[in-house]
Amino acid sequence: MSLRTAFRSLLAMTLFCPVPSLAQQPVPPPDSVRLHQLLAQNWAYRMHEYPEEATTVGYPGQNARWTDYSLEAIARRKRELNDPLTALRAIDRTKLSANDQLNYDLFRHDAIDALDESRFPGELMPVNQLGGVQQDVPAIIAQMPAGRVPEYEDIIARLRALPVLVNETITLLERGLATGVTPPQITLRDVPAQAQSLVVTDPLTSPMLEAFVHFPAGIAGADQQRLRAAAVAAYRDSVAPAFQKLSAFLRDKYVLGARKTIGMRDLPNGLDWYRVEARSRTTTDLTPEQMHALGLAEVKRIRGQMDSVIAATGFKGTFADFVQFLRTDPRFFFTTPEDLLRASRDLTKRIDPELVRLFGTLPRLTYGVSPVPSYAERSQTTAYYQPGSPLAHRAGTYFVNTYNLPARPRWEMEALTLHEAVPGHHLQIALGEELEGVPEFRRFGGYTAFVEGWGLYSESLGGELGLYTDPYSKFGQLTYEMWRAIRLVIDTGIHTMGWTREQAIDYFKANAAKTEHDITVEVDRYIVWPGQALAYKIGELKIKELRAYASSTLGSKFDIRAFHDQVLGAGAVPLDVLDARIHRWVAAVQAR
Repeated sequence: MSLRTAFRSLLAMTLFCPVPSLAQQPVPPPDSVRLHQLLAQNWAYRMHEYPEEATTVGYPGQNARWTDYSLEAIARRKRELNDPLTALRAIDRTKLSANDQLNYDLFRHDAIDALDESRFPGELMPVNQLGGVQQDVPAIIAQMPAGRVPEYEDIIARLRALPVLVNETITLLERGLATGVTPPQITLRDVPAQAQSLVVTDPLTSPMLEAFVHFPAGIAGADQQRLRAAAVAAYRDSVAPAFQKLSAFLRDKYVLGARKTIGMRDLPNGLDWYRVEARSRTTTDLTPEQMHALGLAEVKRIRGQMDSVIAATGFKGTFADFVQFLRTDPRFFFTTPEDLLRASRDLTKRIDPELVRLFGTLPRLTYGVSPVPSYAERSQTTAYYQPGSPLAHRAGTYFVNTYNLPARPRWEMEALTLHEAVPGHHLQIALGEELEGVPEFRRFGGYTAFVEGWGLYSESLGGELGLYTDPYSKFGQLTYEMWRAIRLVIDTGIHTMGWTREQAIDYFKANAAKTEHDITVEVDRYIVWPGQALAYKIGELKIKELRAYASSTLGSKFDIRAFHDQVLGAGAVPLDVLDARIHRWVAAVQAR
């Protein structure tokens, strides 16, 4: 799972700027010029409205501020959602080049999705166990540049401004309590402690002040002393009291008042809301009922493959016995977090040189492997990827969760690394960011079905990259594919069919070998991110379908490296756009 995917739902409602000036110019410039003006104005608006995203992508000038999450600012941004569509209607699509027609279509797609999603009060749930100010603030500060005095002053400005951001968050949470729009209570059990864990006795041990411990050599000693003192004061006067206030509010009021139900259907207009989320995340018109049925069919198919692998190991016993063996035998587990990290890094370096066998184009941007931060590890997923930025000269990061080592078996490492690092999220997202001649919203944006579908498809490439050489790792790959098929069943079951949390956990345990801690964290994730988990299997199946089509149609002309380059060559796109792109490529190869 990439963090970009996680943040997209928070950004989607407010990506677009008011642009009436484009439609009111007395002598309109050519349609292509007007389109690019619209896209450029929109990007500048987006960077100004969401300075945290500006930090992430390396857009300059916004690093001293936080997003304005006041009720007034949120209402204003919702009112402005129609403006880009108004401007777009004044542009004649037929007069655009093929590439600009794609830009037009994708921008329009995103604008309509944002307008549709704005009908629902998602802003009233800004905090859950997987995200919110208690996790996002230290993550954003860790991404901020820290090489010059003004960059350090930006960090201090954000530290000082934190109480406003926390107060705005509490206001939204209170509004959610009053209207019954909250995450389920059961999922919030660790959140007060997440906020409290950011309050430390020595400010210089806080992850938010890490940059002030050791300065670059180019910063004078007097400046170092001044900046360090200012950061410590900002932490003591602003940061620590703000997170103490948030933790107390969460513990004493929010968690206690949060809803006891778990399905989105139990929220106001919840079924309609879920259908919108499902359509947006999968970029398809599949209904929840259709996806549930598809999940059941995939679970049955994958189970047959798993049984074959078990038979090949010579194991004597039932499926449940084999799963218990994988969950408990000491040979499958690391004894220290350092060993897990070292093995993860070694694995990425084994994969890297093999990529040229399957890809003609590889990214220039590098990546590293780091542990999930301690303040988030208990409730975070097994691993995730944080995009780098060519503009900010920041590498991508594959975060590995080293909490609770008995939940991190060796047999899942290869599939996990293929998904989160290479050739999964790092390769796909970095290539997108390095595209030339495309607008920024395409370079730095994405569609969950494409991004996560590619990640899951990447897991299936392990055999072609020299992995899955033992049956346990192969079973691990099937377990991960089963995990995503299960998501189709559980996500739709919880949010549209009344499944209980216990029912979802039991179904997961009966069909996959993941450890019980992982299963619980995963089910709670589906509960608070309705529809997001549907995207993985839907996207993977589409990519596999297109590979099978291209391979069978082209026969000896089929080149896997060229196919992968075509899939990734336009950045992340909706699945129908990807389908059309591959069909055009196959026709062109046939014509040659």
